[in-house]
Amino acid sequence: MNGSIGRHRWESSSIKAAALCFILASGCSDTSTCVSCQDDEIDPSELVDPRSLGDGSGYPGTTWTVAPSPAALGWSRTRLEGAGEMASAMGSDAFMVVDRGVSVWEYGHVSKNYVVQSCRKSFLSALYGIFVHDGTIDLSLTLEELGIDDLPPSLTAEEKQATLEHLIMARSGVYHEAAAESQSMKDARPERGSHPPGTFYYYNNWDFNVLGTVFRELTGEDIFESIHQRFGIPLQMEEFQPSNGWYYYQEMSEHPAYHFAMSARDMARFGLLFLRDGQWRGQQVVPAEWVERSVQPYSDTGGNTWNYGYMWWVGKPEAWGGNRVFAALGGSGQAIFVFPDLQVVITHKVDYDSWRGNWGAVYDLVRQILYAKVL
Repeated sequence: MNGSIGRHRWESSSIKAAALCFILASGCSDTSTCVSCQDDEIDPSELVDPRSLGDGSGYPGTTWTVAPSPAALGWSRTRLEGAGEMASAMGSDAFMVVDRGVSVWEYGHVSKNYVVQSCRKSFLSALYGIFVHDGTIDLSLTLEELGIDDLPPSLTAEEKQATLEHLIMARSGVYHEAAAESQSMKDARPERGSHPPGTFYYYNNWDFNVLGTVFRELTGEDIFESIHQRFGIPLQMEEFQPSNGWYYYQEMSEHPAYHFAMSARDMARFGLLFLRDGQWRGQQVVPAEWVERSVQPYSDTGGNTWNYGYMWWVGKPEAWGGNRVFAALGGSGQAIFVFPDLQVVITHKVDYDSWRGNWGAVYDLVRQILYAKVL
């Protein structure tokens, strides 16, 4: 696959401490939390080949393979502890760091299920990839061809020309009210009819929710059962069950949101799946071409940090020290970050009852975690 997202790089990923210092310097908004780039030493002779850990596959089994120490895989314990202090200060409930398929660091309640919020969309995107590949779903189908409408004010003839691909890119041009919209989404919603389908990006819960309706109609599968069967079982997720999900209806639309709860360590398995081009222990769970297609930057979101792909956020390299990153992001802190060049997956979870942070704080935390990768 050209430009493959996740090759197995067992050697050391060629990560230099200086490069990670640059990551931090390029984006950390609170330099008081940053650790000096000269404060840590790791003996290269103590590094462990990840292939010597667990069953040597580079994948977790029924439980995660855990590094004997952070230093064994080139990570600074001191800096990871500093990241834990940052997480505690802002009320994070959990984060997990995976390097080349091995758990390097776990903070907080990594086994506790929390609502994933909008991370749900990246899971649905992966399901779409499976059914697009086998021909069950055709992304060129229009809403009109699919018989999709909504409560009054119903869709116009022009709006019904939006295709499934437009929806998965958040470019439908349909600005109908939707279930589970945040106030910021409502405030940013364009006027009905202001942009033809395919011409304008707007992070649109109507698009995402309708994709859930269409998935169930075209495949005949329940979304949560499908996540369990197609990801939970082959990836050997430890906590997720179909009963963790529910459909959320509101009075303004007939298309529900599809919420579910998942743990940080099960989300890390999903991130590792995408790091490895959709492959898991020799099985192609998600087509490799769909993984690559999903994380292309189709739309500029207008900020300094992200572009948008197929219901995945695609990092702007300048915000991440020149490194590629894509992410599933939800709410104010539910996240899966995948760094293909570094072979690192980081998940982050919050409990809204104790959460005091924001996305800027989460990004600073992730940069601090990356900064702990010394060798």
